[in-house]
Amino acid sequence: MQAEGQDTVVEGDGAAACATDGEALAAARYRAERIRFWNGYVRKPASAGYYRRLAEVYRYLVPPRSRVLELGCGTGELLAALEPSLGVGLDFAPELLKRAAQRHPQLRFVRADVHQLDLDAKFDYVILSDLINDLWDVQTAIERVASVCTPATRVIINTYSRMWELPLRLAARLDLANSALNQNWLTLEDLDNMLALSGFELVRQWREVLWPLAMPLLASLCNRYLVKLWPFRYLALTNFVVARLGPEAVAQARGPEPVVSVIVPARNEAGNIENAVRRVPEMGAGTEIIFVEGHSGDGTCAAIEAAIALHPERRMRLLRQSGKGKGDAVRRGFAEAQGGVLMILDADLTVAPEDLPRFYRALRSGRGEFINGVRFVYPMEKQAMRFLNFLGNKFFSLAFSWLLGQNVKDTLCGTKVLSRADYEAIAANRSYFGDFDPFGDFDLIFGAAKLDLKIVDMPVRYHERIYGQTNIQRWRHGLLLLRMFGFALRRLKFV
Repeated sequence: MQAEGQDTVVEGDGAAACATDGEALAAARYRAERIRFWNGYVRKPASAGYYRRLAEVYRYLVPPRSRVLELGCGTGELLAALEPSLGVGLDFAPELLKRAAQRHPQLRFVRADVHQLDLDAKFDYVILSDLINDLWDVQTAIERVASVCTPATRVIINTYSRMWELPLRLAARLDLANSALNQNWLTLEDLDNMLALSGFELVRQWREVLWPLAMPLLASLCNRYLVKLWPFRYLALTNFVVARLGPEAVAQARGPEPVVSVIVPARNEAGNIENAVRRVPEMGAGTEIIFVEGHSGDGTCAAIEAAIALHPERRMRLLRQSGKGKGDAVRRGFAEAQGGVLMILDADLTVAPEDLPRFYRALRSGRGEFINGVRFVYPMEKQAMRFLNFLGNKFFSLAFSWLLGQNVKDTLCGTKVLSRADYEAIAANRSYFGDFDPFGDFDLIFGAAKLDLKIVDMPVRYHERIYGQTNIQRWRHGLLLLRMFGFALRRLKFV
C-alpha cells in the first residue's frame, strides 16, 4: 500500500489516458476545478441530519472491524464511524486530507485520483459515498475499483437522486445546503449499466433519506419508515447500490474443488434413508452425507446405522440431535461438517437428490453465493403440497422478497446451498436476529441478506412423499412465520 499522504496525482490526469489530447485537457481542467472547490469546502450545519442518516445506513451495512476503503473520503467522518480494523481513505483534495489526518489518526489517508487507483491491498468493503456524481469518467473509476476487490468484497455506492437536482439548488441558495459544481445525475438504471460495463454485478438497490434535515421525530419517521414504502420511496434523496465482482471474475478466482457436505435432517424418516444414500451424487472433491436424527419414533436412527454399514464406500456420519426442530439439526450438521460447500437436503426427498449438482454448479460458477431451491416454477405432483400451504408459501415469498431486497420466490424450500466461509459469517452475525427460527430456512436467508450475499433461486421439481408425514404444523407455524416477518421488518427493512 502507498505510504500515508503520498501524492500519486499527476497533472494532466490519467482519467482519459486513451482519449484525444483535447479530451485529456478537458479532464485535467475538470479535475483542477474540483480540487480547488473541495479544498475550500466546509460542510453546512443544516446538512448534519443527512450525513448522520448516511452514517447509520453504512453502519448497518458494514460490520465493525472490517477492512474498508472509502474513495472520495473527504475529512474521514464516515470512514471513522464504521470502526474498521483497517480504514483507508483516498481523496485528491490535499486540504481535506490534512483535516482528516488530524481528526482521525487511527485511519490511513492517501492522496490520489480515483481514476488512477493503485493500492496493493484488498478490502472487505469499498465505499463511494456521493462520489459517483462528481467523477469525470465513472466507468474508468469503477473498473479501477476491481483491483482492490476479492470475490467476497462488497462495493457500496450512494448518489443523489435526479429528482432532487432543483430542490438541492434551491436549498443551496437558502444556505441550507452546500453549493455544488456540475454533477453526474445518474439514475439507478445508469448505475446498474455502469457496473455491468465495469465487470461488476448488482446485488441489490434501494432508496434512502426522505427528510435530510435534523428534526428528531419527523426525520426518524420519514427516513426509517416512509422512505421504504410506496409512493414515498420515489421521493428519496439518495440511491443506494450494493455490488460485487461479476460471475466471471469470481469463477476465475476460485480455488480447487472442495469437499461437499450434505446435511440431512431426519425425524421419522426411516423409509427414506436408503434412497437418500443411493441417490445423493458425488460432487466436487467428494461428498460427505451427515444425517442428523431428531428423536424419531419409527426406527430412523437404526435405518441410518444400517445404511452406513451397508455402504462403506460412501462417506457418512450419524449425529443425534440434542435440541428440537430442523433449524437446530441444520446448525448441528453444519458445525460438524468438513466440506467447503454446505448443502441441506430434506430426508423426505420431495426435492430430488439428483438436483444437488445444479446447486453446486451455480455456487462454483460464481452465479450466486446463496442458492435457494424454488418449488413454484414446475408443476407439482398432486399431493406434494396442500392448497393452503401453497398459498401461504406464495404470500411469504412475495413478502420476504420485498423485505430482503432480492428475489426469493420460495422461502420454505428445504434445499439451500452456500459456502462454509459464508455460513461462518452468517453464524458470527446470528446474534443480530436471535435464535427464533425452528425451521432453519429464515436463519440462513436473513443472514445472507444482512451480509448482502447474492441470492439465486434454483428451480426444482417438487415430488410427493413416498414415506411418512410432514412435520410442518400449518397454523402454528404459519403464525410463527408472521411473527418472524414482523421481527425481520425491524431488523432488515426499517433500520
